[in-house]
Amino acid sequence: MSFFVGIDVGGTSVKGIVTDASGKAYAEGSTPFKTQTLAEDTAALCKQLISKSGCPTGEVKGIGIGCAGMIDSGNGAVVFAGNLGLKNYPLAKLVREATGFPVKITNDANAAALGEATFGAGKNYADSILVTLGTGVGGGIIIGGKLFEGYKSVGAEIGHTVIEYGGEKCTCGRRGCFEAYASATALTKQTKRAMEEDTGSAMWKLCTSETATAKTAFDCMDSDVTARRVVERYINYLACGLVNLANTFRPQVIMLGGGISNQGENLIAPLRKKFDKELFGGVHYAPVKIVRASLGAAAGVYGAAALAMQ
Repeated sequence: MSFFVGIDVGGTSVKGIVTDASGKAYAEGSTPFKTQTLAEDTAALCKQLISKSGCPTGEVKGIGIGCAGMIDSGNGAVVFAGNLGLKNYPLAKLVREATGFPVKITNDANAAALGEATFGAGKNYADSILVTLGTGVGGGIIIGGKLFEGYKSVGAEIGHTVIEYGGEKCTCGRRGCFEAYASATALTKQTKRAMEEDTGSAMWKLCTSETATAKTAFDCMDSDVTARRVVERYINYLACGLVNLANTFRPQVIMLGGGISNQGENLIAPLRKKFDKELFGGVHYAPVKIVRASLGAAAGVYGAAALAMQ
């Protein structure tokens, strides 16, 4: 058998897994993230996981790493990751030298998309897109079973396509980005704004405009017209961005991850209806499914292992 190590580098911890080609996990673990010793700590975690798994070292075929930030996958380096304090850091090279195994690296969102495409909600499709609805809007694109990264590995920035020219300010510096309207952060802002405009809304019984979250409007939508309008407007924004992606790449399936996807069919059922109505060419010849991602927080480590497989 062949075994692979998947590593997910985040702002607080480095998580890892050892798996075979079917996605069966043989060992899992983590270590605290430390900028100064990242490569050493990652290599040590890989060795610990391989030892813990009981897999023969000779049958471990490689290590995959998903890391936040701008990644040069061709050269195995973290070009820039402000939240991690990394710049031009040859992480893959250093881990390879410390472990002796081949090492590949990609952006963490790309890794998550590859994880869902290989082991999760997209495993039965050759062409898929993962869209994560969290603090921002991220994700990745899979074409013909392969990860699409774009020029110098910095493409597929799903959240930074514009859906409202001159609109809300985005963290990237542009205005009107998909992320500025469809992230959990954006939905929270939309909810707070609606509550302040309608002080009689039932949402005030649940929280204040200061403590409202991305769940608030969904929690009240069945009994409150203002909450329902917030949700409907949010779904319109989300559908707009997803249709743009579908019209460009025409995947077989779009998978939704991140906190907002926990709303399940309360989100996806009306979203599908709006999406299908606006999709270029309609749904009869080349329909695009919209489903909930299935791996949750584990998508990154599984995707990193899948990267090693490729």
